[in-house]
Amino acid sequence: MTREGAPGAGENAAAEEEPGYGIGAVSRRLGVPASTLRTWNLRYGIGPSRRSPGGHRRYDNADLRRLEEMNRLIRAGMPPADAARQALRPRPAPGEGTAPPDSAVPFESPAPFVSPAPFEPPQSFQPSVPPGAQGSSAAVSPSAAPSPPAPPFSAVRPAPEFGSLSAVMLVRAVTALDATTVNAGLDAALAAHGVVWTWERLVLPVFAAVSRRQQDTGTGIDIEHLFSDRIQAALTRFAARAPSPVHPRPVLLAGAEEEQHALPIHALAAALGTLGVETRVLGARTPYTALADAMRRLGPAAVFVWSQIRQTGDPAPLAALPRLRPACRVVVGGPGWGDGLPSEVVRVTTFRDAISAVMTTLR
Repeated sequence: MTREGAPGAGENAAAEEEPGYGIGAVSRRLGVPASTLRTWNLRYGIGPSRRSPGGHRRYDNADLRRLEEMNRLIRAGMPPADAARQALRPRPAPGEGTAPPDSAVPFESPAPFVSPAPFEPPQSFQPSVPPGAQGSSAAVSPSAAPSPPAPPFSAVRPAPEFGSLSAVMLVRAVTALDATTVNAGLDAALAAHGVVWTWERLVLPVFAAVSRRQQDTGTGIDIEHLFSDRIQAALTRFAARAPSPVHPRPVLLAGAEEEQHALPIHALAAALGTLGVETRVLGARTPYTALADAMRRLGPAAVFVWSQIRQTGDPAPLAALPRLRPACRVVVGGPGWGDGLPSEVVRVTTFRDAISAVMTTLR
């Protein structure tokens, strides 16, 4: 039963029977919108740590203490990322000794390979292609410097224009939820400049602008969702026009089990496609049993697994993936992976490394 005055008091009986606190109760307790709590969870890893018997995500007392601390620090003027990092530092609960390290870690920024998936705009995903990729529509000069961190929403600098649409104009279209203009802009950029240029020079600045808007106003989840959806659709359309595969064995790409971020997977698949690599995208939240079954059926040359947050980056299931003949290289990317990866697993931290790791396998 829920204590009087505690989060959850007054909610329906079914909810009261479940352990912990629902997001609505926590929102009322802190005076923070539920949408902001979801953003904090997915951007900084500070959120509910348990599931009820009914399968709902629930906040426990430790989660609540961390959120209260983060909220206090933000109100005192600390940036959200720093506040989350401070709140997630292990500390003893009242009356307890030293608490063990929390499994949730804040989203570190900048990071070189970051997902702009739903609920979490990218901070510093710096893609490139390996040397020798010129001739592909996605190729960029290997000497091209990565884009600097995107400026605030009010000061986004336009990328070189394609047609009549610049990055600033695309920000306006996304903010207006103008899907038609967003589609046209992304398609034109991909056709003219390829995956890498579009990601670096267009997608990242727009997501940075949306992220800044969220931090300033607490709104914009709808904008994120629309832009993420349109990016994935544009990448899918672009990948459909890729040249015929040059290698008989495909490459599998999947999100780790329970990992809901998938845009880096689609971007990598599209970039590999322009190099004549056949890919099969299994998408977000791929159970390892399903990934293993796909590996046995397809006999891929490589498998790429993405983990965005620490909760999904458990290395143990990777050791249980089937050993294939001919051999299959397992590559992992994303900030969710910690230590303890199997020795045969290749970890990459940049888009260039991911493409190179796959292309090396296909030689």
